[in-house]
Amino acid sequence: MQKRITLFCALLLASVLAYGQTLTIKGTVKDAKGETLPGVSVLVKDTNTGVATDVNGAFTINATAASTLTFSFIGFATQEQAVAGRTEINVVLAENNKQLSEVIVVGYGTQRKGDITGAVSVIGKKDLDQRPNTQIGNLIEGKTAGVQVVSPSGSPSATLSIKVRGTNSINAGSNPLYVIDGVPTQDTRSLNPADIESISVLKDASSAAIYGAQGSNGVVLITTKRGTTAKPKVDFSAYAGVSAVRKKLDVLNADQYRQLATELGYTTDWTQYTANTDWQDEIFRTGASQNYQLAVSGKNQGTTYYLSGGWTQQKGVIESSLMQRANFKVNLDQKVNNWLTLGTNIAYTRYNDVSITDNTNVNGGGVLLGALTTPPNIGILNANGQYTSNPFQQWENPLASLYGSTRPYTNQRLLGNAYGEIKFTPDLKFRSSLGIDYTNAVADYFLDPYLTSYGRQNNGIARNETNLTNYWISDNTLTYTKSIGKHNFTVLGGFVAQKYRYENTYIQTTGFSGNTIPTTNAGSVIGAAYNNKSEKFNTSAIGRVNYDYAGKYLFTANFRADASSVFGPNKRWGYFPSFSAGWRLSEESFLKDVTVINDLKLRAGYGIVGNDQISNSNYYSYLGGVSSGANYIIGGNVQPGTYPLSIENRNLKWEQTRQTNIGIDLTILNNRLTFSADAYIKDTKDLLQSYPVPRSTGFDYALKNIGTLRNKGLEFMVSAKNIEHEDFSWNTDFNISFNRNNVTALYGQQYFLNTIAGRSEVSLVTEGKPLGVFYGYVYEGVDPQNGNALYLNNKGEKTSSPTADDRRVIGNPNPDFIYGLTNTFSYKNISLNVFLQGSQGNDIFNATRVETEGMTGPQNQSTAVLNRWTTPGQVTDIPKASVNNTDNSRISTRFVENGSYLRVKTVTLGYTFPKAIASKLRLGNIRVYATGENLFTFTKYSGYDPEVNAFTSGNFANTNGGFGIDYGTYPQTRNFIFGLNASF
Repeated sequence: MQKRITLFCALLLASVLAYGQTLTIKGTVKDAKGETLPGVSVLVKDTNTGVATDVNGAFTINATAASTLTFSFIGFATQEQAVAGRTEINVVLAENNKQLSEVIVVGYGTQRKGDITGAVSVIGKKDLDQRPNTQIGNLIEGKTAGVQVVSPSGSPSATLSIKVRGTNSINAGSNPLYVIDGVPTQDTRSLNPADIESISVLKDASSAAIYGAQGSNGVVLITTKRGTTAKPKVDFSAYAGVSAVRKKLDVLNADQYRQLATELGYTTDWTQYTANTDWQDEIFRTGASQNYQLAVSGKNQGTTYYLSGGWTQQKGVIESSLMQRANFKVNLDQKVNNWLTLGTNIAYTRYNDVSITDNTNVNGGGVLLGALTTPPNIGILNANGQYTSNPFQQWENPLASLYGSTRPYTNQRLLGNAYGEIKFTPDLKFRSSLGIDYTNAVADYFLDPYLTSYGRQNNGIARNETNLTNYWISDNTLTYTKSIGKHNFTVLGGFVAQKYRYENTYIQTTGFSGNTIPTTNAGSVIGAAYNNKSEKFNTSAIGRVNYDYAGKYLFTANFRADASSVFGPNKRWGYFPSFSAGWRLSEESFLKDVTVINDLKLRAGYGIVGNDQISNSNYYSYLGGVSSGANYIIGGNVQPGTYPLSIENRNLKWEQTRQTNIGIDLTILNNRLTFSADAYIKDTKDLLQSYPVPRSTGFDYALKNIGTLRNKGLEFMVSAKNIEHEDFSWNTDFNISFNRNNVTALYGQQYFLNTIAGRSEVSLVTEGKPLGVFYGYVYEGVDPQNGNALYLNNKGEKTSSPTADDRRVIGNPNPDFIYGLTNTFSYKNISLNVFLQGSQGNDIFNATRVETEGMTGPQNQSTAVLNRWTTPGQVTDIPKASVNNTDNSRISTRFVENGSYLRVKTVTLGYTFPKAIASKLRLGNIRVYATGENLFTFTKYSGYDPEVNAFTSGNFANTNGGFGIDYGTYPQTRNFIFGLNASF
């Protein structure tokens, strides 16, 4: 008995000693997808002993056999594991806040969303898959705060322009930098939206400064899809749709036009003109679209692959307008061994379109204004098969513009990169990447020598223009990631070199003997021919430091030094630092017990970024330019020569933007409600301006860095999980943005832009006002005695003969705020997505009405002129008809309208077939859907559509200061789309 008691005591003592012995415990922490999690806090419970997982999710910690380890990470549920004598513990953490744990792409790397300290918005797969799209701008519009999508036209070939937190320049570009899988670009029209996995928008300087002189207008990072499953996955998608204009505008019929023309003094034998043609019916049609995409992806044995191909076609609602795109994409990553990874991302696109002429009047070939102002009394074709013209002018009907010429455009593009990544240690890696963007674009034009009067006048016209762009970029970066206890930091450094080369050739010929051969070689007279080349080179050094302590205190610093060949040697280098910090208050002890708060973070940042988006023709502006092609008569002989064109400025430099941003991120109610708010101030200085210089220099102007402007604003985003049941859910996303733009200094300069119908400029850029305000006269109605228009002069008096000094600011195209609201409902296998988008407080100058209510010539007019003044004493707001006199239709408040709108942008109803049915069809998933786009638009604007920006293409001054004008603009359309998504 005594021996048994002794043996029991010995075993008990051994057990106690064993549990008190210190063990070295190793392990790995992963998420539910099997991805390793760096920076996870691993603590010995009830002690101060702790470590953090390294870049590979691995940890090593000392603890007793009786201890308990606590694993915690922002965005994941905390987990406890009893050691129980184990020396290896592997853990899988479950997400409790997917938004915080989501890994997003930032400049030259990735970060967890919860660790971001700058203003970064992410548009993920959920948003991208909600509706079919053909352009990236459509994916972004209304989906994130602080981003405005500007469309110059509703044409299928129109290029959308994106403004991040306002417009930052006058004479330089204001579009953001797009980075597609690491390759910067300014052209996204040929990008296939079906290949996009996610979009990150870097909105403030603290996040965009890593791109230095290219980051002033924000940065849009586009990541394309990659393989995610071990088993090969095939995805097929297809849709077809129809489209139509939202409404037509009312114009005079044949009898009403004849009465007006007679009143204006135009007489003819009206018995020859007995038609009553509705030209809007003739140019408009039911548009059609179709899209087919096929992708194969997978991930196994160190190889990740994604291959896709597709074809898209859009036939616009205006006759002959067309866009087609064929695309092919390969993303390949190969882990050669445990220290070397190689990969490539390659996309080839062949893009074709046939554009129509809009945003101009009928004598400029404008189709929309042609349809509105061509007399209805004429038919389409004369007896000889030629297009008809206005009885009193040689301006032909709008179908001559659509079908009297052929105008194909073809763009072939190869964009991609190849990279290699070496891991020297688990913490240290080197990445080298070489990217290219090669584009060959050809625009052809042939005007038939018989069908149109202008064609007959020139015996046909042919043009050929070729634009070749060749861009390459080399990135080399070294990244070191380390976790020491609760301290986590990442350091990045590297060098970047990039070169852009542009070549252009153009030739125009006339004098064709027929229409059989439509190319320039068949013309007998060369009307114009030229060729030019330009290039620029940038070299850069970049650096970034990310630090956080236990996910509670966050800090990021970026720095980039850029040198560019397009600026003067005295100012060639620019330096762009940024700093940002975050404080996660929800991890502090005083908020730990506040269960309603899941996450609360404050952010603040400051940075400097630059703008190097200048036109090709200005690549050598710092040099004294010369003009070639001048002819001099020397000794009676003509000799070629040159003459000075511009004065040199060796101090020419970047435009520079300094931005301060503060923000807050809040998640409450068990992660069901997320709120984010940002406030910012952006000050841009050293604007590139043509500034007067003394005439003694031999020049009138010189390009200088002079002038400043400011953008400031507020942004709010809310996401709510309103209902979450097993069979039914309802989620809401809302964003709203307020931006105020002001030109703070121009030093006496003013820009008058966009002349309308031979009257005067309508847009003004001037000190103390927002960019592109409307400028003109204040309309005061009609004098009842003589029918003349009345305007307000500077003395406050009404007059029918104002002077140019009586003009003033009469409207503002910049909105007070823009917003987007998305509601997503799902019931079992049925889903419904409703997306509303709007703009409030912006004015539109309806220049179309200047043409259709001016009554100055033999053009047809709108039905508004039926109320024109005709007899003394008549009270009306429409002046009398006055031939060849524009005094009654000056640029004035008469044509300024409220441009606010709320649009039901998309409604998508989808049905996902049950797994049992999909399996019978040997498919893994199958979904059908119907989408309506632009279904309803609530607006007081009288034109075709309130999304109008007639002059936001061409030179940068017009692009930045010429929006909000409708001048026969191709309208946005109402679309109905039916589609199928299937995978196996």
